[in-house]
Formats: sequence, C-alpha cells, structure tokens
Amino acid sequence: MTGPLYLVATPIGNLEDITHRAVRILREVDLVACEDTRHTRKLLDHYGISKPVISYHEHNEAARAEELAAKMLAGASVALVSDAGMPLVSDPGYRVVAAAIRAGVPVVPVPGPSAVVAALAASGLATDSFYFGGFLPAKSGQRARTLEALREHPHTLVFYEAPHRIVETLEDVERVLGPRQVVIARELTKVHEEFLRGAVGEVRATLEARSPVKGEITLLIGKAEQPPSDPATIVEAVAACERTGMSRMEAIKEVAKRRGLAKREVYKQMQKPGV
Repeated sequence: MTGPLYLVATPIGNLEDITHRAVRILREVDLVACEDTRHTRKLLDHYGISKPVISYHEHNEAARAEELAAKMLAGASVALVSDAGMPLVSDPGYRVVAAAIRAGVPVVPVPGPSAVVAALAASGLATDSFYFGGFLPAKSGQRARTLEALREHPHTLVFYEAPHRIVETLEDVERVLGPRQVVIARELTKVHEEFLRGAVGEVRATLEARSPVKGEITLLIGKAEQPPSDPATIVEAVAACERTGMSRMEAIKEVAKRRGLAKREVYKQMQKPGV
C-alpha cells in the first residue's frame, strides 16, 4: 500500500503554534523530511516525538525527491516540514511534491502557521486581495525592476526580506513606488514581535536608527492610491480644461493622462458629430 506525503505546517516562532492534527501526524508517520534536521529535532523533542528524520534542501532536493517517492511507493508515510511555516512557501519542497504526484502518492496538506497570513491580518492594510512575492531580489537594480512591474497592482504587496537589506529595500520602495504606507512585521510570534507602521520614509528612518536591524522580517506595502473618479464625460472633462486656458490638444493630453487613456482615444471622442 502506498504511503501518503503529509505537508505539515510548523511554528514560525512560538512552539505552541502547532495544531493537534500536526502533532498527531508527526507521531504517526514513518519518516520526517525536513530542511534542517537539527532545527526540526528541537520541535520533535519539545513534543516528545521520536521519529527518524531525513534532510532535504536546495542542494539535494532533486535526488532526495526520488528517494522519498520510492519510500512512499514501498508503503512508508512521510511528513514534509520546513524550518518554519507551511512547506513550499518560499521554502524547498516543490520537487518532493512533484515527484510524489508523478508516482501517484497521495499528497495531504496539514495547514497551520504562515508568516504571510499572520503579518497581513495584523498589518492594518487592505486584506481583500494581496500579492505575495517571496523574497525580493538581493541586488538593488533587480529589486527596483521587480517593484516597477508591480507599481499598478491594486493589491497589498507582501514580501519576505533579510534584516541587513531592509533599509535599502525601503529606499527602493520609496524611489520606485512613491510615498506608500508600509508595515514591517518583525519576529512574528516570538518574544520580540514588532509591527512598524507608517509612511515608507518614516519606517525607513526608524530602522536606520537601529544598528543593525535584527530578526526575521515580513514587508507589506499598501495599495497604490487610486485617483478620485471623474463623473464628467470625456467631452465635458476636455471642455473644463479648455476653460482654464488650455488649448484643445493640451486639454486632450491632460484628460488622457488623468484617466489613464491613450491620447488617440480621447481625440476620437472629440471627433464625434456634435462635439
């Protein structure tokens, strides 16, 4: 009988943040696959769980995936865990899951803690929709290009960031995205948990005063502010601009800019009979 692959969420800091089901699964499986056996052993010891552990990480995951799939095909049940949070979310494990699916092994999620969701819920920013981008690029140029591509996204943006890069990242956020509202969620669920909220320049200044910044960081960036809607028709909007002294073409250009339209679209409206 084929053994299942359980994807078990583990605490992101506070060891109490684990579900009863996750503890039961870890006690029942034949093998625990983890990023760092030393880290996972601390969790297992805390709950009195004695199970064999095997490492998988970015350097051995391809080979380990096939090895684990073979074990499950032979009947072994495996729990896959990351060092913190839900496996595969900005962590290795994709190849293990893909190999299990190819082999016809049941893949069972055991949900639980997630830094992304915890930070978003407590951020005070809009939660109706969000974009999670994992870790931003380490180099400023690539980071700026990534942010530029997200400039018009109507969502709260969520990233992980290293503490030694966070000030530089906030500089890029302000330069590329403008004076957005941001939240730094630091050391979530741990003793020194902290939320810094405010305009990006203010939060950056707060962190600059610390030397160095420490702890695991989730960065949240507020939505781009949408310009107020203009109830006037395009023709009326152009006429209003002309009354301020603009020429017809200047008014067309201004209305196109305000409404995010191509000039030719506004010009076409102005060419209709009766205008």
